[in-house]
Amino acid sequence: MSDGAAIDAVRVIADLRELDRRTGDADGAQRLCWDEGWREARAFLEELLGEIGLEPELDAAGNLWATLEGGREPALAIGSHVDSVPGGGWLDGALGVMAALGVLRAWSAAGERPPRTLTLVDWADEEGARFGRSLFGSSAFSGTLDPAAVRGLSDADGRVLTEVLAENGLKLDRVSQAESRREHLSAYLELHIEQGPVLEAEGLAAAAVSGCSGVERYRIRFDGQAAHAGTTPMDRRRDAGLAAAEVMLRVEEIGRSHSGVATTGALDLRPGVATAVAGEAGLLVDLRHPDAAELAAMLGEAFSAADRSASRRGCEYAPELIWRIEPIQFDPNLIAAARDACREAAGSDRILASGALHDAAEVARVLPAAMLFCPSAEGISHAKEEDTPEPALAAAIEAFGLLANRVLAG
Repeated sequence: MSDGAAIDAVRVIADLRELDRRTGDADGAQRLCWDEGWREARAFLEELLGEIGLEPELDAAGNLWATLEGGREPALAIGSHVDSVPGGGWLDGALGVMAALGVLRAWSAAGERPPRTLTLVDWADEEGARFGRSLFGSSAFSGTLDPAAVRGLSDADGRVLTEVLAENGLKLDRVSQAESRREHLSAYLELHIEQGPVLEAEGLAAAAVSGCSGVERYRIRFDGQAAHAGTTPMDRRRDAGLAAAEVMLRVEEIGRSHSGVATTGALDLRPGVATAVAGEAGLLVDLRHPDAAELAAMLGEAFSAADRSASRRGCEYAPELIWRIEPIQFDPNLIAAARDACREAAGSDRILASGALHDAAEVARVLPAAMLFCPSAEGISHAKEEDTPEPALAAAIEAFGLLANRVLAG
């Protein structure tokens, strides 16, 4: 067949449903990376790979790889991630992994060697939901993960990253060994839900992705003075909580004025009781824009807002970098191939940029990479309501299978 072994979209969707049954509950997906639900998801993936005679292996960063030998090297890598945010959706990340498995399964069932070796990858901790550091496994692969910068990270329960990695058989100081896989790969492809409203609004089942927005993620700390809520006059207070609150509102304005997106996703106050003025506040700020200059301007304005608010309220402020990534553009030739595949399988050659982060953004630093999107119902993701109508899901899966086979043959 001219476009290689055809993917079985019905089976891919069935695998996703079964993964959801095994690792989800009434509150949504429960596949927080490095935890039991994530390990259960990986066990299911290994079970499915075993059905086609493949035994996966882990690299030093916890990424899972499974390889189907083909006619030549280097290999084409395809995949995404099975980890989720707590209470997330059934498709986020997992769609790309199960679609990749579908491509491998199609070639295995056809009894043919693919024209190029084909490698499935399930990247570890794409979400960063537990420690705040997104794209852990793929950034170790690309060489941008600095162990020193993440060594002190802890989760909401106070458990440190190094301890949790050790529980999963990994050592932080060795994660850079994951880079060695790069020399064996020619390109990377990923299928993902859009996580936004554009494709649904336009009635489209699939689209090519031009690249990913850059991100600046900081925790801004404000230090004032804790004081009694009943006896401290309003004009004598050094309220760190109010300084942070002012910045929260200003960050929203910054996102709108630059046509980017800006989020203050968490605010921590101490001592955090009704009877005390907050002496300390920690504000989590996430800024995103597809243009590097605009993103830099947004960050500068956020810092200026924090400085003004802290000064006005007699507080000190200090920004703490959590993570950053510059805007990433995908490979033009692969984008063109992705548009062709979408046109043939889904009837549209739409192309759009991603405001969300994906492992492909890290991989694109070191390999040609591209992505496909399928629509998200009402634009919802990172929530139990996340969904995609099955006809659109099937069309996007078929487009991905077509794209993968054409890149294999190229």
